[in-house]
Amino acid sequence: MASLKTLSVLALSAALANAHGHVSQIVADGVTYVGAIPHSVDPASPGWPANNQDNGFVEPAAFSSPDIVCHKGATASAAYAKVAAGGTVTVTWNTWPESHLGPVIDYLARCEPDCASANKASLSFAKIQESGLSGGTWAVDTLMANGNKWDIKIPSNVAPGKYVLRHEIIALHSGGQANGAQAYPQCINLEITGSGSVTPQGEPATAFYTPTDPGILFDLYKPDLVYPIPGPDLWRV
Repeated sequence: MASLKTLSVLALSAALANAHGHVSQIVADGVTYVGAIPHSVDPASPGWPANNQDNGFVEPAAFSSPDIVCHKGATASAAYAKVAAGGTVTVTWNTWPESHLGPVIDYLARCEPDCASANKASLSFAKIQESGLSGGTWAVDTLMANGNKWDIKIPSNVAPGKYVLRHEIIALHSGGQANGAQAYPQCINLEITGSGSVTPQGEPATAFYTPTDPGILFDLYKPDLVYPIPGPDLWRV
């Protein structure tokens, strides 16, 4: 018979396995949409459904695979959240564990002729926002303190059109060991309006990170931390 200690460890492990989150709600220019619910196709949701029913993650060994784009087995949505250039998209995670500290990073990619037919591995994502570690506070700390909400500012000069917003948390609680970091990418279709004239230029998400990047293979338990946010530089006009 299993000991009480063994059962406690197993229960804790199961709880942690199910404690990871996903984006459950999206607010764009004041309008609320259902988020990227795992493997649940909602025709009205601009969120890309994926095979992450366990609220799981993409490991560094898969960072060059299509799973890193919008999560495991993600498929494109045919719906859009409408937002004006210069406006804000607020995403809400259904839950997030306090131990899973790390950065929050946001990317934007134009999809032509529409996002529903986009090849996710070919989308050219530009990094439009990033937050890592500042004054001992991680971006995820800020997210949790704000009720698991995160505001994403859409650049005011972005040309009107259809885009994929890629929102991502990278959890580093096991990042000090090989293949220990955990990526939680979520994709949302946007219809951006306004009078901007610039289309962000970037690169495929499969080229963002390697398993040994300093911001991926990272021990967050060391003292006097300085964290290098991984991925490409912030997009500038």
